[in-house]
Amino acid sequence: MRIGLGKLGLAALIAVVSVLGLAQVGMAQAAAAKDQVLTAAETTKLLPASVFFRGQSATTQLRNSGGVKFADGMYVLSTLVDTSGYSTDVQAKYQAYFITEVAIKVEGHELPAGIYGIGFIGGDKFIVLDVGAHDLFTVSSKTDAEMKRPTPLKMVGAADGFRLFAGRRYVTITR
Repeated sequence: MRIGLGKLGLAALIAVVSVLGLAQVGMAQAAAAKDQVLTAAETTKLLPASVFFRGQSATTQLRNSGGVKFADGMYVLSTLVDTSGYSTDVQAKYQAYFITEVAIKVEGHELPAGIYGIGFIGGDKFIVLDVGAHDLFTVSSKTDAEMKRPTPLKMVGAADGFRLFAGRRYVTITR
């Protein structure tokens, strides 16, 4: 006895197998595409040797940089900057150049895509400035007293997002 699918049944079976195959490929690609913390060496290839901020060009300290490449290919990058040519009031707040290609949250505070100056300031605070050195917002920073070998600036992954560190002080960044 022969069991036949017929043309319509065979076409339906092929369609179901194709959809299942595509779904598996899509799931594998989604699993492979994860947010990735970048090392200073990786950010060196992306960041410029000097940046514009508050009417001047300043050299970057690319060895002290970090970032995140999100699963969709968008970046958040930061690097320390030589602020010696700036006024003391700008130097007090501006320590690093910060670039985000997407809207993010810093300690829950919304920050649209853009280029900013940032700094960890007194009173366990973190400040974000626009490129004209105007204060945009200030949030509380935290301290990781257990951190071994703190560095001047780095980004690390965390269960609650990513942490931007300056020494042992950090803020949490989420998307």
